[in-house]
Amino acid sequence: MLPSAPRDPEAVKGVMFGLTAYTMWGCFPLFFALFDGIPAFEILIHRILWSCLFLVGLISVLGRWPPVVAALVQPKRLGRVLACALLIAFNWGIYIYAVESKQVLQASLGYFLTPLVNVALGMLVLREVMAKLQLVALGLASLAIAIQFIMLGELPWLSLLLALSFGSYGLFRKQVPLDGLSGLFVETLLLFPLALMALTWMSWQGESHFLHDVPMSALLVVSGVLTALPLMAFAGAARRLRLATLGFLMYINPSIQFLIALTIFGEPLGMIQLATFLMIWTGLALYSWSSWQSRPRQAAV
Repeated sequence: MLPSAPRDPEAVKGVMFGLTAYTMWGCFPLFFALFDGIPAFEILIHRILWSCLFLVGLISVLGRWPPVVAALVQPKRLGRVLACALLIAFNWGIYIYAVESKQVLQASLGYFLTPLVNVALGMLVLREVMAKLQLVALGLASLAIAIQFIMLGELPWLSLLLALSFGSYGLFRKQVPLDGLSGLFVETLLLFPLALMALTWMSWQGESHFLHDVPMSALLVVSGVLTALPLMAFAGAARRLRLATLGFLMYINPSIQFLIALTIFGEPLGMIQLATFLMIWTGLALYSWSSWQSRPRQAAV
């Protein structure tokens, strides 16, 4: 069952912002596929560096320095932010590698799995009580992974790493009192020295591709900008929409990736993989139905 139509102009804006964010994230494989011959690690380094520098200007323009400064002067809270930073960097690196190695189907599966991983983490770590349909959804996803392991003799490790890293990132992120934009800046700021040292070392070793080719160097810079833009759109959606509505829109991202993998990259989809996707999609449908049924009836979109 799809969410009802927006009831006010702000909700309409929220849906548009959400569609923009998830569509941009869904189309990321097309962008990262342009980095032919550049290792995923080097792309990750530049994504961190240029995201941070772009966000310095953006936060200055928007006047969002107070929450950033408040976070930086509280060292006790920076431990959780650093954990978030390392998890999101790991997630970015795995995702870039998945695109470069032509495993976008596995990447899409990982993001389809993420909501169900969130359910499992909530139950195991936060001791949250899950609805019966959510437990059934989690069971279907687990069964799908087990079938793929038994029939194909290997785990979809890229999918699992993406889902676990992003799910864990969300778990830690809940404990950090920062909005999306400020949080991303502090995270990239903590990673900035490591990324800069890595770039310096690669340049010293003659392994850096930056400034050797103008179009490719421009793409590396743009990777940082494209990291922040969908997050800004997502923040606009999050302020205007309920979490349940955002949950429905979230499936746009892996759905677009799935279609790109099949129609543009021509990745093969075997019967076992298809069965895995069908089981996980069924689980997601049950999870979404359970979330939608438990929404506050009087709430707006």
